[in-house]
Amino acid sequence: MSKKPFNEKSDDQNYTDEDLVKLYVQTQRNSYFEKLYERYATRVYQKCLFFVKDSAKAEDLTHDIFFKLILRLSTFREDAKFSTWLYSITYNHCMDQLRSYKRSGEISYDESVEVADDTDLNTLFDHDDVETRKFQHAMDQLNVDEKGLLLMKYADELSIRDIAEILKVTESSVKMRLLRTKEKFRNKYVETVFFLGIFLIKILELINYFFVK
Repeated sequence: MSKKPFNEKSDDQNYTDEDLVKLYVQTQRNSYFEKLYERYATRVYQKCLFFVKDSAKAEDLTHDIFFKLILRLSTFREDAKFSTWLYSITYNHCMDQLRSYKRSGEISYDESVEVADDTDLNTLFDHDDVETRKFQHAMDQLNVDEKGLLLMKYADELSIRDIAEILKVTESSVKMRLLRTKEKFRNKYVETVFFLGIFLIKILELINYFFVK
């Protein structure tokens, strides 16, 4: 039995994301896909930029992701949430590419890390509280999967269930991974504070020796 055609509305601003997917699949009109692109292109680009920290690479990744998206729209499940599905494609593509970049030596880091020991991971992605560049370097001490996990949970505020669906693991596994990743993040910070503290003491000693003596 064929599906009943989806009725088009006069004002496409009233369409949900899921409406637009159905309409595009049924009619193949580019205008419906373009509306999805307008809604999500900037968000996808920002997530790509967070991973690769290079605007040109982030733009390329964004184009790749939307190309994948348009090829996969016919497989979208009607009971799913479009944004979660799109983020799943985004995370998986970015993680795959980041692994590839690291294997080829295309990515290196030279920023100093500075993240407060009592940082609340629930507000970790609030750019009013954390300097973006320093925070990104702190995240770079985690592996690709750990970084993506924290981004999904604390930046996009995806539920444990949604994350489990994206990663294709159980909810218990997601909870355990989050616990371990948060602990690793804090431990990395403690190590950094220790070495930065020693460095600062040495600098102060040199200043005292040359200018105060």
